Amino acid sequence: MPGPKLFEPITVGTLALRNRIVIAPMCQYSAVDGAMTDWHLIHLGHLALSGAALLTIEATAVLPEGRISYGDVGLWNDATEAALAGVIAGVRRHSDMPIAIQLSHAGRKASTELPWRGGKQIAPSAPNGWQTEAPSATAFADGENAPVALDRDGLARVRDAFAASATRAARLGIDLVQLHAAHGYLLHQFLSPLSNRRDDEYGGSLENRMRFPLEVFDAVRAAFPADKPVTMRVSGTDWVEGGWDIEGTVAFAQALEARGCAAIHVSSGGLDPRQAIPVGPSYQVPLARAVKQAVAMPVVAVGLITEYDQAEAIVGTGDADMIALARTILYDPRWPWHAAAHLGAHVVAPEQYLRSQPRQYGRLFDRPDT
Repeated sequence: MPGPKLFEPITVGTLALRNRIVIAPMCQYSAVDGAMTDWHLIHLGHLALSGAALLTIEATAVLPEGRISYGDVGLWNDATEAALAGVIAGVRRHSDMPIAIQLSHAGRKASTELPWRGGKQIAPSAPNGWQTEAPSATAFADGENAPVALDRDGLARVRDAFAASATRAARLGIDLVQLHAAHGYLLHQFLSPLSNRRDDEYGGSLENRMRFPLEVFDAVRAAFPADKPVTMRVSGTDWVEGGWDIEGTVAFAQALEARGCAAIHVSSGGLDPRQAIPVGPSYQVPLARAVKQAVAMPVVAVGLITEYDQAEAIVGTGDADMIALARTILYDPRWPWHAAAHLGAHVVAPEQYLRSQPRQYGRLFDRPDT
């Protein structure tokens, strides 16, 4: 009998992964001036022992004004690079799990308070606030300070910042770069007609709205080593009538694949407060399925994937090639262990933890060097 599909290896570009479980990027809002702290070492370190195939560092701003909040991680100067280097070194001393980084710019959704302090926008004149930028001078929500529309120099500055951060990621030995074009942040803002009201070659038609995100992808692909993958995270729909939709997502995915994108991670929403999301188990999987039917590159599904059989069904039926866990793995950092035990598979565990294996599961654990 073949083993579970969830624990079959897969290759993303040239990066070999042990199984189909990806740890999604999860913002911690705990950096200082963009620099990681000991919290990030603890957070990423324990996830790197989880038995998943790939660890993705949270949304990492390519410019200070591209942070969601003043607590966001950045990779725009030597200080932020040095802080990230220290955390990565600590993680890699005890885990050989490949490490990815999500490069991001929050656009009009930047300059906000920490989520546990309300998460509201902070005015440019207030402490910890700054003027936001976006494709168009249209605020995310009523009553918020409007962003400044990026001019040509601004577009070049942002594009070059993505490339510069990718160069820094390469110096750090990062295995994979993911670009953030989901959840209402800057690249998604260019894609959606709800937030992109431009009348130049970067607005209007689908081709024009895709232009800047594709330029950013090309710049990052050129800056990151050719033998390492660059991927993209997208929102498959805005869940708002007249907004970004799955048809646009499929066209965008095909354009990315033609440019050498190694995988695409399909989420949804985040662009407009009017969104009406039908939240439920696997609610975003149909979006991943639609993209997978249109491209050859691996597709990652995410969103309320909590059960082991549920995850196995998603990859086993071909709806997606991989599944990503976020809140699920925060709540249960050993979810891949438990999934392997349930499905009859093996998972890599640290030597220090091998004796924790319950007797009834036989050879559940593999050593890191096997």
